[in-house]
Amino acid sequence: MKKPNKVVLAYSGGLDTSIILKWLQTEYGCEVVTFTADLGQGEELAPAREKALMLGIKPENIHILDLREEFVGDFVFPMFRANAVYEGQYLLGTSIARPLIAKYLAQIARETGADAVAHGATGKGNDQVRFELGVAALEPGLQVIAPWREWSLTSRTRLLEFAEENQIPIAKNKRGEAPFSVDANLLHTSSEGRVLEDPAEEAPDYVAERIVSVEEAPNTPEFIEVTFDKGDAVAINGETMSPATILTRLNEYGARHGIGLLDFVENRFVGMKSRGVYETPGGTILLEAHRGIEQITLDSGAGHLKDSIMPRYAELIYNGFWFSPEREALQALIDKTQEHVSGTVKLKLYKGMARVVARWSDHTLYSEKHVTFEEDAGAYDQKDAAGFIRLNALRLRLIAARNARVARKG
Repeated sequence: MKKPNKVVLAYSGGLDTSIILKWLQTEYGCEVVTFTADLGQGEELAPAREKALMLGIKPENIHILDLREEFVGDFVFPMFRANAVYEGQYLLGTSIARPLIAKYLAQIARETGADAVAHGATGKGNDQVRFELGVAALEPGLQVIAPWREWSLTSRTRLLEFAEENQIPIAKNKRGEAPFSVDANLLHTSSEGRVLEDPAEEAPDYVAERIVSVEEAPNTPEFIEVTFDKGDAVAINGETMSPATILTRLNEYGARHGIGLLDFVENRFVGMKSRGVYETPGGTILLEAHRGIEQITLDSGAGHLKDSIMPRYAELIYNGFWFSPEREALQALIDKTQEHVSGTVKLKLYKGMARVVARWSDHTLYSEKHVTFEEDAGAYDQKDAAGFIRLNALRLRLIAARNARVARKG
């Protein structure tokens, strides 16, 4: 690998990325620029700046950006317009954060004249693919350094030894093996590894960090209203809010009522199966609400087409192809379907469930006079159904006649 002159590192400020930072300096002798993204992970990011300074990073080379609004408005919301769910259950909380991080790795590299970027994803996971495909799409000339695929620090003991040798502070709780690995952002918290690696064993109760258990959730249901404009949530209970504020508020509702906990074994893009525990309280409510408003505002043809492409769209995001032309083409189709997806949904939140109980819209396609069991004042002539059924039955009758004829001859 060519020796880089300047590297932009996706830096959390934690022990692992601090070790990577120092390793880059010692292995390549290069200048390091750190990039820390606030995606609503709920952690104080000031220590990341302090740690970077302590490790010799120049103040002008430390980039800490609040990306919460961009994350929700430009990545989460477009994905939820598609009702994207991977393998029937996973709401793609980690997957959708990676292209945004890749975008800023490439942008900061361009602004600072860096010739390489680095990340802390392992060689077994999906994130390495997502980061590197994103960078390749946006700044293809950049070299990518993935230390976990290169270095000899392949054990926890060796990592701690390297940290001690290079005077990297190690918190007491980092001395032993962590019970599981956690990734968090405003959309979700994911927990994987160690105590969760055996899918035959129930996940310990302490794994869930964001959501109360169903047993501890309130015994009284709570009702909320979510208002949409062209497929995006814009208000809760009549109060207009920014995208990140809406997701934050929905997270509070969902966490309180035990909504959005998923124990899931998925198929990683790299080929293996992986078990994770995901907490997506606000996203679970948002998905239910969005499908609820689509029920009355989206034409059946457009809706069924949209549903048919959703698995492919979700897979593209999961596999790291957010910046691909096929994802962008699907997004254009999805966004076209959302032109009239505006209105309000009322939901009941109770004991792990978010359920739509009412929905209304100025753009509704629902016609009560057409579906009523009472007198419809001529809105629908039921006799018309006879011809409709006869025409749709024609090919079935012809097939049945053919089969009977063949059977007689045989």
